[in-house]
Amino acid sequence: MSTDLLMKAKSRASKSQAVGKSYKHDSALKHVAGKATYIDDMIEPRGTLHVAPGYAPGATCGRITKIDLSAVRAAPGVVAVLESADIPGVNDCSPAMGDDPVLVAEKIVFHGQLVFLVVAETRLQARKAVKLAQIEVEAETPLVSVADALKADQTVLPDYEFRRGTPKQTMERSAQQVKSSFALGGQEHFYLEGQVAFAFPGEDGDMTVYSSTQHPTEVQHTVAKVLGVDEAAVTIEVRRMGGAFGGKESQANQWAALAALAANATGRPCKCRLDRDDDMILTGKRHDFLVDVAAGCDASGKIEAVEISLNSRCGHSADLSLGINDRAMFHADNSYFYPEVRIGSKRLKTNTVSNTAFRGFGGPQGMFAAERLMDAIAIKMGQDPLDVRKANFYCDGQNTTPYGQSVDEHDVLAKLVDQLEESSEYRARRKAIDAFNAQNTILKKGIALTPVKFGISFTLTHLNQAGALVHLYRDGSVHLNHGGTEMGQGLYQKVAQIAATEMGVSLEKVKITATNTSKVANTSPTAASSGTDLNGMAAAIACREIVGRLKTFVAQHFEVSEEDVELVDDQMLIKGKPKLSIKQLAQLAYEHRIHLSSSGFYKTPKIIWDRERVKGRPFLYFAYGASCSEVVIDTLTGEMKVERVDVLHDVGKSLNPALDIGQIEGGFVQGMGWLTTEELWFDDAGRLRTHAPSTYKIPTASDVPEEFNVSLYESEGNPEPTIYRSKAVGEPPLMLPISVFCAINDAIASLNKGVLPKLDAPATPEAILKAVKAIKAGEEG
Repeated sequence: MSTDLLMKAKSRASKSQAVGKSYKHDSALKHVAGKATYIDDMIEPRGTLHVAPGYAPGATCGRITKIDLSAVRAAPGVVAVLESADIPGVNDCSPAMGDDPVLVAEKIVFHGQLVFLVVAETRLQARKAVKLAQIEVEAETPLVSVADALKADQTVLPDYEFRRGTPKQTMERSAQQVKSSFALGGQEHFYLEGQVAFAFPGEDGDMTVYSSTQHPTEVQHTVAKVLGVDEAAVTIEVRRMGGAFGGKESQANQWAALAALAANATGRPCKCRLDRDDDMILTGKRHDFLVDVAAGCDASGKIEAVEISLNSRCGHSADLSLGINDRAMFHADNSYFYPEVRIGSKRLKTNTVSNTAFRGFGGPQGMFAAERLMDAIAIKMGQDPLDVRKANFYCDGQNTTPYGQSVDEHDVLAKLVDQLEESSEYRARRKAIDAFNAQNTILKKGIALTPVKFGISFTLTHLNQAGALVHLYRDGSVHLNHGGTEMGQGLYQKVAQIAATEMGVSLEKVKITATNTSKVANTSPTAASSGTDLNGMAAAIACREIVGRLKTFVAQHFEVSEEDVELVDDQMLIKGKPKLSIKQLAQLAYEHRIHLSSSGFYKTPKIIWDRERVKGRPFLYFAYGASCSEVVIDTLTGEMKVERVDVLHDVGKSLNPALDIGQIEGGFVQGMGWLTTEELWFDDAGRLRTHAPSTYKIPTASDVPEEFNVSLYESEGNPEPTIYRSKAVGEPPLMLPISVFCAINDAIASLNKGVLPKLDAPATPEAILKAVKAIKAGEEG
């Protein structure tokens, strides 16, 4: 083949590569047809047993004085009843701190804490038997709310802060001072597939568990620990999850441990699937916060100093609260430069279920505080909130975060916001809304345009690593396995596109396989928006190793230079020689004993974080976005409608635009639910009362605005060496709908100019009506 032909082949490769194109989710057709196999869809072998968790239904905290399980053991179909004394290993399912028992025997510290488990022939029999338990508790007064824990000074982790300069003294000298205090609610994950695990005992103490988890390695570690066996004896497999959103990062541990305990005790396959009510009662939520913000500004609204206090309800144990609350602090600046600053955090202990990871991992709470502060400044100074935001953006000479990392792409944020301001017609709509509000006394409109700057990487540095395993078979097909998990976000599809591009084969040649700890070990969770960054790069490295071996072999075999060899379009192009199909190539390489398998390993470069010294670079890069939302509220009922949303989001060079846009749309709606409709309510005894769809309102199709414009920012690509210069898209979009809350705030503020509405989140109709009443009375938020 001539050099010209080879160059044409390379050009054809760039045009035909799978990366950068819109492909449907790898399981899309199966999802629609109901053929996608989830754990509860797996065929149950003969002899399968079912597990139901048991807890004291009325108790919230106190010493256990009586446990009578005789009626439970005698119930129809019951095969075994297990208590804490039956655990052969360590009685702990926590991710790190060793403070979360699988089953308790002496004291209950929150409503729903497990005391025993029932193993029965059918799930219904197990659930009925659980109800027969007699458990008596010497009740104690629980700490339920953030305010309760603050008053009692109860924490699960030490306080922590970022500090630069002397913000308090500087604020006292500022021309303008603003402050606000508000409550920010939690959120239920409400995944479609609840917590579930299916355990299969093997010989020599082996255990295979199919778990709906974002962190197979953590589940492997927990099951081995609880059973008292080596991790090598435990295999965890995950093909797909029906949603997770962080709720299956650490909290899948306990249910996998219960299934494994039951299988170990009975020698039979055992499944544990939670009922929806139990799932909501027994699993952690997004952390709710009480927040105090204050700032000093010059006469133009430029910030001189900021103080932010973040007080979060962590629940009864630490779980992942260290990283979550740290990330809330990392994002309490959002897109703004604070010359002098103190950001403090209290991680409070309550007698409620331990709160846990949720999409954004604390970032949304911190970012919300920043945007609340911007609105407070704008209203106090009578300025357009967008002007205040833009005046305080990171810029040249003012681009260092409160934790010391440089914001190098601040120009991208500014350009993106300017572009959205124009495309959304923000200024013209602002004038129209002002005119509407002047003419209407009952209905009021509001508009807001808010930015997003979200750091990408695990802030626990050692988690920024991933592995992959790739095989090229003799028929030219490619087997792909990696440590990432698929929860509906399209990770498997993106990594398959990367593998196809790297191997020079069509996407149909790449076989996607279930995540399995015996194939790729010591994996990190699929979280922190880093699934594609980490696993995609690991897969690319494995593919490049195989392709490199093939090129070396072909060059030697046909006596040409490696530069004259290219694998593209399912064939090997060789200068001056007949082309080989991928099948012919693989067969020829096999016959010459060329290794056609490779593992790939990747660790994120450049990042380091010294938490004790508050110094380093916790994030490889930042993802940016902005949204403009318009709402109308009814001041007599508190009802609200989102009329229009415009989103512009930066994903670098998109690996799959269709999947990226889907993530943005879904993240926006989920975040909108957190801030407007999803209200968690615990009674004074610490019992969750909103534990079913009948009492907990997630957004529905009717809540999605009719005009919903989502666009990808035309990026020049990530300046950092990510896979194909893409940027993460999993979590950042969840913070875009902060603009919806700010627009509601704007509508209420029109009732009394210069007064910050006393509006808490979620902005339910009741909260809006309460804020309307308060602002009419002149009460400040």
